[in-house]
Amino acid sequence: MTVTTTAQAPTTDLGTAVQLAYEGGWFTICERSWLVPGRGVAALLPDGRQVAVFADRAGRAYAIDNRDPFTGAYVLSRGLLGSADGRPFVASPLLKQRFDLATGACLDDDEVTVEAFTLREL
Repeated sequence: MTVTTTAQAPTTDLGTAVQLAYEGGWFTICERSWLVPGRGVAALLPDGRQVAVFADRAGRAYAIDNRDPFTGAYVLSRGLLGSADGRPFVASPLLKQRFDLATGACLDDDEVTVEAFTLREL
């Protein structure tokens, strides 16, 4: 599911909203209830970039770039969630590289990262 919102979306209509730090402010991604633990969604930012937004099974929300740096495909939101040494990750659905949800670091290649975004809930 791709969620597209506008920067002017009122948070009062969304209940508990998930917002992403964006261009010196906050961009509303979706209502918190839209995030299913263990599954991801893709969201489109106003500049055309895609982010993959996840809720882990403990209820924490994360956002990273949706583009898989190994294939160039925008698929990380469709990856499988897991944890390694207590750190949540998403495994790319294509080549299975794992990306730390908090930092964006690839757990299988020290030289590769994806952008990790700061989220807040209102």
